[in-house]
Amino acid sequence: MDFDAILIVAGSAVRLATPLLCACLAGLWSERSGIVDIGLEGKMLAAAFAGASAATATGSAMMGLGAGLGASLAMGLLHGYASIDRNGNQIVSGMAINMIAAGLTALVGAAWFGQGGRTPSLNGDARFSPLLFGLDGLTLVTILCAFFTWLFLYKSRFGLRLRAAGENPAALETAGVSVRRIRYAGVAMCGLLCGLGGTYLSVSQAAGFLPQMTAGKGFIALAALVFAKWKPIPALFTCLLFGALDAIAIRMQGISVPGIGAVPVQAIQALPYVMTVILLAGFVGRAIPPRASGIPYVKEN
Repeated sequence: MDFDAILIVAGSAVRLATPLLCACLAGLWSERSGIVDIGLEGKMLAAAFAGASAATATGSAMMGLGAGLGASLAMGLLHGYASIDRNGNQIVSGMAINMIAAGLTALVGAAWFGQGGRTPSLNGDARFSPLLFGLDGLTLVTILCAFFTWLFLYKSRFGLRLRAAGENPAALETAGVSVRRIRYAGVAMCGLLCGLGGTYLSVSQAAGFLPQMTAGKGFIALAALVFAKWKPIPALFTCLLFGALDAIAIRMQGISVPGIGAVPVQAIQALPYVMTVILLAGFVGRAIPPRASGIPYVKEN
């Protein structure tokens, strides 16, 4: 592989890692506050549909971004209500969000646009354009989000309280801080970051919405979160690694392997998912989540 090809793969890796990093950071905010969220996939899908629909209607990528953020935030707060106020099962709530988003986006998309759930192709001002080294503004913002997440978690009072909500909520409440508010802040940030990633998929990367276009990225992001051991900077590099695997898999399509011949497209498409399992099985080691993650907190009277 020559130098130009390496640059192409590197740029592709960063672009492919962008939605993964958004979802991974989203899961980090939520789980650090004590709320398990496996509904990242559904929130990204809802944001992708809302973003593409708004961009189609208004011709503005920024309006699409606003709609994507709003749709994902609403779903995040719904998950927060079920998990925080109603003490519901967080896994069930997350799966419900995934199923609602998958069905609702396809149904509404077919009714509105009559293209089998797809939205019309976006172009011009309705789509985010590259700004720097082939990367658009959403990609650059996402990378900055990883560093800002590190600053908030480890260098601010709010970050300390957020981590305490996921580790020892009773102690946090004893100190006079509302666990409910902190956890709602965590799921709200989760919703916004998923909205950023979902909007990127439809308003930047794919120039339109396709049913099920997230293709498991929310679940891969959860795997990346475990691999990174719930830390923002390792999460950045883990998502870049997964993006690189995806970029290499795409470039390998059609290449003939000596002694084997042309590798089937299905095998190439499965490579990132297979590598995800291999990495988690062989390289994570002992990954310990926040102690109170997934455990409803009931305030003592």
